[in-house]
Amino acid sequence: MSAVAAPARTLTVVQLLPALHSGGAERSALEVARILVQAGHRSVVISAGGRLAAQLEAEGSEHITLDIGRKSLRAFARIGPLRRVLQELRPDIVHARSRLPAWLGWWALKGLKPRPHFITTVHGMNSPGQYSSILLRGERVVVVSQTLRDYVLSHYTWLDPTRVRVIPRGIDPAAFPYGHRPDDAWQKAFFADYPALAGAPLLTLPARGTRLKGHRDAIELVAALRQRGIDTRLLLLGVIEPGREAYVEELRELARSCKVADKVVMTPARADVRDIYAISALVLQLSNKPESFGRTVIEALSLCRPVLGYAHGGVGELLAELYPAGRVPPGDRERLVERAAELLRVAPPIPLLQNYRLSDMQQSVLALYEEVAG
Repeated sequence: MSAVAAPARTLTVVQLLPALHSGGAERSALEVARILVQAGHRSVVISAGGRLAAQLEAEGSEHITLDIGRKSLRAFARIGPLRRVLQELRPDIVHARSRLPAWLGWWALKGLKPRPHFITTVHGMNSPGQYSSILLRGERVVVVSQTLRDYVLSHYTWLDPTRVRVIPRGIDPAAFPYGHRPDDAWQKAFFADYPALAGAPLLTLPARGTRLKGHRDAIELVAALRQRGIDTRLLLLGVIEPGREAYVEELRELARSCKVADKVVMTPARADVRDIYAISALVLQLSNKPESFGRTVIEALSLCRPVLGYAHGGVGELLAELYPAGRVPPGDRERLVERAAELLRVAPPIPLLQNYRLSDMQQSVLALYEEVAG
């Protein structure tokens, strides 16, 4: 990343999150904290902590442990402790990234002088209503896609559109380099671990073990391709999670009934997703419910790997802009099979990614902070 110019004024920015374990909001918070430090500002995150807290502090930010994300009858008892922390920090900006921390922050700021600027980010398509509305109360409301902007404006008609800023999430192109291929040692080890995935084009569906992510559609896709004489393998990456054992067994039974159990592999989340995407013939995004963004789409296309997904929500928005050949009407299983066969035969070329870079997101948020703080 290029050097960041010294700021005309040093800001103290506090980000509020439930915890720092994993997830899109947490990753975005760390990425923004990093650019704040690089720009010479003071970056503070308040959360219940988690495995990412050490990385946050190693990159120059401060972390204050306060449980502001656990839903309970005692939640509002944490307003006082949060107000005392904010009084001591005297931040210029408080940026809330989740609903309960936003509510606690909103009340903690009341009566605080000088009162910090309050910014919110909507990361997902939360159920509309009073509880979710707190994320639309910021002086500026950041949303991660045009799809999400349309969603919040349609459900909260009182929201001033000029307060809503679309700042998409981004990836580091150096972490997902165009045309990357993993070395022979990695490939040998990978296929030694998962020999069932060798010998045919690999389809990869990276998604948590929830019913909304389209795992059934992916298994049935492999079965339908087999009926057409097209041999493929399927990796359900990240589907194995604690507490999801019954769902995983349900998927195994589906694979058996579709006679493709020997072609489907299910794994926990892995750190080497870049290499897995790079050896995949297709990366799938088959969520049955529209999602707010689609980071996987960007990661795979950055590597020059084709993406096949349902054309709704943030995934559909990204595919329409970056890879129209990968779009399929939501839930259209027949068209899904046809398009998969087409892409496996000849995939249209994928241009070098010019947008949705991590640095773009970081600079946009930094500029927003500096604008609000004046």
